[in-house]
Amino acid sequence: MDPQPVSTSSWAQFWDAYELFRDPMLCALVAGSVLGFLGVYVVLRRMVFVSAAVTQSAGLGVALAFYAEIHLGMHVDPTVGAVALALVATMLLMMDPARLRLTRESLLGLAYAFTGGAAILVGDRISQEAHDIQGILFGTAVLVERPQLLAVTWAGALILFIHLWWFRGLTFASFDRIGAHVQGLPVRMLDAVLMISIGLMVGVSARALGALPVFAFSILSALAALMLDLRLPWTFLLSTLAGAISGLGGYLFAYFYNFPVGGSQTVLATAIVALAFGVRGVKQFVTRARA
Repeated sequence: MDPQPVSTSSWAQFWDAYELFRDPMLCALVAGSVLGFLGVYVVLRRMVFVSAAVTQSAGLGVALAFYAEIHLGMHVDPTVGAVALALVATMLLMMDPARLRLTRESLLGLAYAFTGGAAILVGDRISQEAHDIQGILFGTAVLVERPQLLAVTWAGALILFIHLWWFRGLTFASFDRIGAHVQGLPVRMLDAVLMISIGLMVGVSARALGALPVFAFSILSALAALMLDLRLPWTFLLSTLAGAISGLGGYLFAYFYNFPVGGSQTVLATAIVALAFGVRGVKQFVTRARA
C-alpha cells in the first residue's frame, strides 16, 4: 500500500485563520526572545540543568493546580502554580549544597528526577486534564489563551527592562565574581535577581508553551550565539534573535507541515545551532587561509 501523502496548509488558509493563531505566535515570539536572552547566563554560568529542573518544577506546579481544583475544591490558576513551583525550585537550587554534603550536580539531578516523577504521579490522578499535563511536559502550544499571553508578555517586559537597566552589574557579577566583590557590587542580590528572572520566565512560559520548547529556548539559542565568538552585547542580541526565530518559525513550520508545535520549535532551535557551527567553521577556514 502506498503511503498516504502528508497534507500541507497554504498561506491563504493561514491568513484566513490568522486571528486563531495570533496569540500563540506572539507568545512563542516573546518567550523565545526573553529566554534566549537569559540563556546566555544559563550557559556561561554552567546552569543548563538548572533550566531543566525549573521547567520540570513548573510542570509539577500546573499538575498540582489541577489536582487542587478537582480533588480539593480549591481554585488555583495553573499559571500561578507553574510560577510558584518554578520559583521554589529556583530558591532551593540557590542554596549551598555543600551544607548537605551534596554536589551541585547531585542536587540538580535530585530536583529534576523528583519533580518529573511527581508530575507524572499527580497527572495520573487527574485524568480529566491529562492532555494539559502532556502539553506542559512535551509542549503542544497549539492554542494559547489570552491570559497566558499577557502573563508571558508582562513578565518578559519586566525582566528585559531590569536586565537592560542593570546589564553591566549583572554581567560583571556573573562572569567575574571576585572583581565584582572588589568593586563593591551586591553580588548576592544580583544573583538573586538573575535566578528569580529565570524562575519567573520559565514558569509562565512553560504553562503556555510546554517544558520542552522552553528548555530549548533557554539553552540552544545561547549555544548558537556563543559559537560565533562575538562580543558579549552582540552575543546577547544574537541569542535573543535566535530564540525569537525558534519560537515563531517553529510554530509556522508546525502549521504548514502538520507537526507538533513544541517538537518543531525544539528542532528549529537545534538547526540554528548547526547553522552557527557551520558559520564558525567557515570563519576558522578563512582565518587560516589568510594566515
